[in-house]
Amino acid sequence: MIGLRFRRAAPSERRRVHGLVLFLACFMALSMSKNAFADNLPPLKIVAFGTSLTARGGWQPALQAELAACLHRPVEVDSVAKSGETTLWALTQIDRVAAEQPDIVLIELYANDATLHRFVSLAQSRKNIGDILDKLRQRLPQARIIVMAMNPFSGMRGLIRPFVGSYILAHQAEAEKRGLEFVDHRPNWERLTPDDLDVAIPDGAHPLPGMAAKIVVPELVEKIAGRNCGE
Repeated sequence: MIGLRFRRAAPSERRRVHGLVLFLACFMALSMSKNAFADNLPPLKIVAFGTSLTARGGWQPALQAELAACLHRPVEVDSVAKSGETTLWALTQIDRVAAEQPDIVLIELYANDATLHRFVSLAQSRKNIGDILDKLRQRLPQARIIVMAMNPFSGMRGLIRPFVGSYILAHQAEAEKRGLEFVDHRPNWERLTPDDLDVAIPDGAHPLPGMAAKIVVPELVEKIAGRNCGE
């Protein structure tokens, strides 16, 4: 019978193995601790506050799913939005937004102010959004407030908003004056070819939900998370 002889590990080798095992055990424990901590976090609550670009947007479920995957915590996205409304309506909805106790408020409220037939002047729109932002900051002092510019308009929807860019700049200025955040989604839309843009926004104002999610959500996830989760 052939006997087998095993080399006894040197003390230095045993110390290296012991150190490796200890490192792996600590790493696994830390990973498990992080996962348990993430599972126990309360949902991140987001309220999208706006017009038909939110009410009909269709991007909210994708934002909820992708942000939750990025942050490793639950996310809830609700909306306070109504098609065809202006900042005058939004001023009456502050209680609804505040009642949700959101961690983040996403705001787009310029689009209908800018239509010629709504008769909301640029000065009035600027004052209204300023008042909205002040009231939200007062009611929700810990919340992140992010003002947004959405997609471009075209066709008749664009013709009735000849100065929409000025309204966006006014809302941006009021946000930045208060140290609040601003996200402009238009450059991402404008990377599409004219034909693709026509397909994505068939009525010239309201993107198809799938395209809205594809364009809007990655920008918002990176903004809210503070990193590119795709990397």
